[in-house]
Amino acid sequence: MTNQWLFITQNLILFNSSRVNFYNINSDYLYEFLMPGMKLINPLIILRILSTILLIESICFLFCVPVALIYREQSNPFIWSSVITGLIYALFRIVSMKTDMEKITNRDSYMAVTLSWLVFTLMGSLPYLLSGTIPSFINAFFESTSGFSTTGASILTDVETLPYSILFWRSFTHWIGGLGIIVLVIIILPSLKIAGYQLFSLESSLKEKIHPKTKAIGFRVMFIYIGLTLAEILLLWMGDMNLFDSACHSFGTIATGGFSTKNNSLQFYSDYSQYVVMIFMFLAGTSQVVYYYLLKLNFRKARQNEELWFYILVVFVAGVFATIILITSSNRSLEEAFREGYFQVISIISCTGFASADFLFWPVSGLLLIFILMFAGGMTGSTSGGIKMARHLIVLKNIKHVFVRMNHPQATASIKLNGKVVNESINTTIISFVFLYIFLFITGTIIVVITGVDPITSATSVATCMAGIGPGLGTVGPMNNFAHMPDVSKIVLSLLMIIGRLEIITAFALFSKSFWRL
Repeated sequence: MTNQWLFITQNLILFNSSRVNFYNINSDYLYEFLMPGMKLINPLIILRILSTILLIESICFLFCVPVALIYREQSNPFIWSSVITGLIYALFRIVSMKTDMEKITNRDSYMAVTLSWLVFTLMGSLPYLLSGTIPSFINAFFESTSGFSTTGASILTDVETLPYSILFWRSFTHWIGGLGIIVLVIIILPSLKIAGYQLFSLESSLKEKIHPKTKAIGFRVMFIYIGLTLAEILLLWMGDMNLFDSACHSFGTIATGGFSTKNNSLQFYSDYSQYVVMIFMFLAGTSQVVYYYLLKLNFRKARQNEELWFYILVVFVAGVFATIILITSSNRSLEEAFREGYFQVISIISCTGFASADFLFWPVSGLLLIFILMFAGGMTGSTSGGIKMARHLIVLKNIKHVFVRMNHPQATASIKLNGKVVNESINTTIISFVFLYIFLFITGTIIVVITGVDPITSATSVATCMAGIGPGLGTVGPMNNFAHMPDVSKIVLSLLMIIGRLEIITAFALFSKSFWRL
């Protein structure tokens, strides 16, 4: 009974700190929760999962120690972060040692995945706080959330003055928060006798394509992820980047994150480096499922992926528009307009957030294009955020279907994707997701405006944080930062990053009455 009360108290604090109305859960639900044999969620199962997540993070801190030693910097912030996280892991592990993981339910999965992201980002702020590079807890939490959610928004005004080890940790949080942590969960959680898909399906858009039931698939996906990372590191190192910068920018690119080691992002580097990053941003926005099929030499499956062709089409058309806008509004050469236009288009669509130029100086038509693309997103099954190409494609197919029915009322044509019929349940879920995404964007914008931020900055900061992009318009442009934002806005934007990373519905499910009703 003590553990149950402790769990309820902890979640009351978490929900209230998130500024969410938790009080719609009446005493009857809490009573049902406390009744023996009538528990809605199992705290010990959740603690067991959190312990595994904390073990992963505790180990990840230690990767920064060699970097600190190489550059003769203090390694204590990472050692202590690892120790503190490891102690909490040990505590959770001991408490949940005798837990039967085979009894995990959907409610446990939803709660565990959401709390995992909160705990991971909270502990990830320790190096910033212990090193003194970011003394404010809210700022450190914002930076950590932005890293793990692969957003790339930053409160740091001068990243070039930071220790190399902290810069490495910032970029490494991208890599962990991208496909890295997802694959680690696939590989490690089966040892806890958890059905991989049951937990994994709540985590990422990969749920729409791959159903990981074995470790073999997890290792293949990890191989693809590491392979792309190493390939980009090598190509960037062959250019004007040193090994450290190559690694940091590759972490940010493959995870579609966007943290750079330079204040002006990729504008500092050569045309060659910009082209390399541009190509890998596009590849990072491509579904891991496509690579999975290519790795299995199943070229037919990859070729028949409608979302892939739609993704290519959107990037191509948007890039053409951007190039034309830049050529007609400036004295840029065709190559410069092509490189700058396509770089920014791919960066925004893939939700990476790197910048090769300050697009705030683009004409209004270019800024409008950038704003619209903030709602695009890459392919499902990639590390990008946003609404995702598959959902846009389904919405367009629904619109087409409406016109077909208007002209041919007796028509029974069904909506298909990749040659398979999209059933009514999935179709409704996708449409609901898009509406919920827009509703959350409007609500978030209103809240940020109320805190005293101008409308353009508010709208684009909410859009960019929800989609995990990074830079916005107004005072949060690609060469600016979020340091000037009020603390309340930073908290709201941090929560939006996590909600966006959880694909919205997962987080919202926790606050529905049906979740707490037997």
